[in-house]
Amino acid sequence: MSDLGRGRAAFECAPGLRLAAHERVSQIHHDNINRRLDRLEEMLERLERRLWLTVYGVVAVILAQAFQSVLSAAQLH
Repeated sequence: MSDLGRGRAAFECAPGLRLAAHERVSQIHHDNINRRLDRLEEMLERLERRLWLTVYGVVAVILAQAFQSVLSAAQLH
């Protein structure tokens, strides 16, 4: 009788255990996706900083050339 009770208890718990295992796997997947998203956000922030540095560099070169042409025009007169 006790064997039957144990078998039945194990059988009744199997769906619950399967659900708990599925929840753990889903949580692991969710955590991995969140980590990947965090890494992507960090990479995008670095890329954005590099892009702005490039833009500022190009603007600085253009302004330096304009200033140099103004100086050379002023020296000619």
